[in-house]
Amino acid sequence: MTERWPAIPYTDWKETAAALHLQCQILGKYRLAHTPWVNHSWHATLYPVPSGLTTGPVHDGEATITLGLDFKRHLVTAENMTGEELSFPLEPMSIAAFLTRTEDLIVRAGGRPVMHGAPNELPDATPFAEDTAERPYDREAVQRFHRALLSVAGVFERFRTAYLGKVSPVHLFWGSFDLAVTRFSGRSAPLHPGGVPNLPDAVTREAYSHEVSSAGFWPGGGGVEEAMFYSYAYPAAEGFDRQPVHPEAARFDEKLGEFVLPYEAVRRAEDPESALLDFLQSTYEAAAVTADWDRSSLECAIGRPRVPRQVG
Repeated sequence: MTERWPAIPYTDWKETAAALHLQCQILGKYRLAHTPWVNHSWHATLYPVPSGLTTGPVHDGEATITLGLDFKRHLVTAENMTGEELSFPLEPMSIAAFLTRTEDLIVRAGGRPVMHGAPNELPDATPFAEDTAERPYDREAVQRFHRALLSVAGVFERFRTAYLGKVSPVHLFWGSFDLAVTRFSGRSAPLHPGGVPNLPDAVTREAYSHEVSSAGFWPGGGGVEEAMFYSYAYPAAEGFDRQPVHPEAARFDEKLGEFVLPYEAVRRAEDPESALLDFLQSTYEAAAVTADWDRSSLECAIGRPRVPRQVG
């Protein structure tokens, strides 16, 4: 157990995590409002970086602005084309106050704070401007989560390289608050039934327009009171849930309809990176085998720095 894989017990920081989830939604919604649609909502996500989380560049009219959550300095930041960085402190506050300060930050950076005003993918969601109860901000817990996120992202990036077919970036979906990477078989999928709380069915159906094996990580919540890795298939073929997966702590959760692996099991493994790669590979194989993916055309060896893939 090293600082690269710190303890992140969800119950110890769940209120801060809930606030951080909503704050990420506000930043993500600014990006969403100004970015042309890319398949499967890839245009709306956030990215883990050494300082925290970022929207990446948002092209807002004549301005280009990057919003970020800086977990080192505990700031919400905006950087514009002049290189100027504007900020306000990340500290205990209401979501309504966070929204107001973020909108002001965007205006001062030269942008337009246009965004949808209510959370997505959460039941009984309160509009941001009406969420006036003060939320905590546990600096140490947020920094531990950030370190874990960077370690997980590094393993996801390695796993991503072993695929020649269509594969997503490694990115954080702020609606569900999970870091994810998704492989595609290349075949169309049946129309998704939709029904995700506070998410238009059109968005869900476009996201699942093609057959996928998707894996990810989230800090806890939604009935799972611990940090967890997951892997699912859409559509899930007959027998998917009965396939052997690794490591030993992995299991299929009938309620969630996906394989899960506690973060703590990975953290305590002799080699956390290998344990996580084992989970990612074995659950992907469960999807690919049961759905008869064209594996010989889609798969390749894990990439290595400065080594081009051999062809021919």
